[in-house]
Amino acid sequence: MASNLPMNPQLEQIHGEIRDHFRALANGFHKLDKIKDSNRQSNQLEELTGKMRECKRLIKEFDHEIKDAEERTPEEVNKQLNDEKQSMIKELNSYVALRKTFMNTLGNKKVELFDNGTGVGEPTAQENVQMASEMSNQELIHAGTKTMDETDQAIERSKQVVHQTIEVGTQTASTLKGQTDQMGRIVNELDSIQFSIKKASQLVKEIGRQVATDKCIMLFLFLIVCGVIAIIVVKIVNPHNKDIRDIPGLAPPVPASRRLLYVRSGERFD
Repeated sequence: MASNLPMNPQLEQIHGEIRDHFRALANGFHKLDKIKDSNRQSNQLEELTGKMRECKRLIKEFDHEIKDAEERTPEEVNKQLNDEKQSMIKELNSYVALRKTFMNTLGNKKVELFDNGTGVGEPTAQENVQMASEMSNQELIHAGTKTMDETDQAIERSKQVVHQTIEVGTQTASTLKGQTDQMGRIVNELDSIQFSIKKASQLVKEIGRQVATDKCIMLFLFLIVCGVIAIIVVKIVNPHNKDIRDIPGLAPPVPASRRLLYVRSGERFD
């Protein structure tokens, strides 16, 4: 029936990929019966689980393509395409039930993609197969669609957690960068302060040396002045002391025996 369905190239490609995966799943489960090693069985089941996830994704794409081309497609063709989609969902659910059978045989209790997620009172594989056989096509389609929607919601929640983690990491990196820059500025300011303190210490030392030099000069000038004053005093007190030379620019004292001579009017010297 599927080979006679009128499909656009996109639908035909998706449909072919789904059928290829279904054939791979059939061959994989057939080989799984012959594998005795539990580790090899687990690896084979993981590979088949990946193919079932891919089938689920392709079936959703197939459904989206049908809805996009619904207005341009005759009603009878749309009905046939929807029937084909339901048939593929039912076939996928049969592989899901078969996978659960092997999982229970291996004793693997991990929560998988196609589980209902309740974790309490999970039915056995035989009950799942029996329930799937008793359900109508519409019920199987509804159950498969519900499972895929729940899986999509779980994936979206995981994406949100990853996005929030990335945002927190970005904010943390930005905060660390700001703190690093601030520490760099503090270090630069400390270097500048240390340089200023060093220059100030050198300036204080220079000022101290200048003050000491000025004090020496003032002391030397004070001694010179004191010496000159002492010489003047001694010269005045003892003018006949020949050991003390006259100070240049200072007239010698007048002798005490010297008298002033003057001529009165009308007199003359003989």
